Amino acid sequence: MSWYLIIPFFILLIAFILRMPIGMGMLVGSIAYYLVAGISIGSLVNTVCYGLTNAYILIAIPLFIFTANVMNSSEVTDKIFNFARSLIGRRPGATGYVNILASLIFAGMTGSAVADASGLGMLEISQMKKEGYDMPFTCAITASTAVIGPIFPPSIPFVIYAMISGASVGKLFMGGMVPAIILCIVIGIYVYFISKKRNYPIGEKVSLKYFISSTINALPALMTPVVLLLGIYTGVMTPTEAGAVAAAYTLLISFLVYRTLNIRSLGKILLNTIRTSGAIFLVIAGAYGFSYIITAEQISKVVVEAMSGLVSSPMAFLLMINILFLILGALVDVNVSELVFLPIIMPLVHYYNIDIIHFGVMICLNMMIGLLTPPFGMLLFVTAGIGEVSLKEMIRETLPMILVLLVALAIITYIPESVLFMTRFIK
Repeated sequence: MSWYLIIPFFILLIAFILRMPIGMGMLVGSIAYYLVAGISIGSLVNTVCYGLTNAYILIAIPLFIFTANVMNSSEVTDKIFNFARSLIGRRPGATGYVNILASLIFAGMTGSAVADASGLGMLEISQMKKEGYDMPFTCAITASTAVIGPIFPPSIPFVIYAMISGASVGKLFMGGMVPAIILCIVIGIYVYFISKKRNYPIGEKVSLKYFISSTINALPALMTPVVLLLGIYTGVMTPTEAGAVAAAYTLLISFLVYRTLNIRSLGKILLNTIRTSGAIFLVIAGAYGFSYIITAEQISKVVVEAMSGLVSSPMAFLLMINILFLILGALVDVNVSELVFLPIIMPLVHYYNIDIIHFGVMICLNMMIGLLTPPFGMLLFVTAGIGEVSLKEMIRETLPMILVLLVALAIITYIPESVLFMTRFIK
């Protein structure tokens, strides 16, 4: 490896410290490497443009973001929350369980943890505050359940992972279903014990009339993941086409069924979608430049040779990778972890004969836990801001939930069938 390999990574570190856009730091770092290595900048432009124009699956990203923004702007979250509340009924800590179930349902429409926390989370925090729950706990449970968003299909991180690894998006989506249920169960167990200990409010008794009414109101929204997943798994649509259909469907129900959208609000939704998508694609563009550097310097080959001498078993390798990405998750953006470090790691996944679908779901959950981890966990800042609580108090309540999520991560890591079982039902 060349001595100037340190340049792009050093510039990326400086960009992170100065709070510059990470994608911009990656592009500047790539340009600096090309200049020092004596490679034409035109070659970098060609690499980035060719990568972006040929990775058709990436079109699904703005479509899923648009769908999430429509859902958050059209009061669909109210319908989902009320439906979840009608299913939970009367039990201690009921709204905590509603928080979990509503996040699972909303996950089938958005594929984004931040969209869950900022949209549905606002309603969840408001309701739990009204019922007298401790606000640090309320924000912590809302942030923790938002982790389910990118695990249950659809999922933006799965789409990016598929681009990096060549894995099937359909199988990744299917593989995330059981792990999402596992997350709900382990968080639910924690809510059960903490609700008993703190004597949290018992939910209201739900009448049959209310249950039927809330179900009918939520049904058009609940059909969104059904339309998306059936389209993919019947072979009628590709994941990208399914994303387009889901976006169109959410628009239709928002305008014609719920009648909560207008042209002005649609303009805001489009603007937010462009901003969010632009930030992600800037990182992806920078990642293509870094990918060339990783290939040219044979970093993956060096890492494989070093690791094969240190780690003998796949189980030990998975443990080491989980620890590494948990540390990265606490320090850097999820997109950077996925786009910069995964291309280096993927040859090791093949070396140890680990299923790339299993690894993809595992690493995605790992990175989502990073969104909860101090000091830079995005979900901490989002939910603390909504609930107007101090980060110190919220982190104290979040740490036990992180431990609970690590239990789920261990199950998914060392029981591959928890991921692969559902993938056997599709080709």
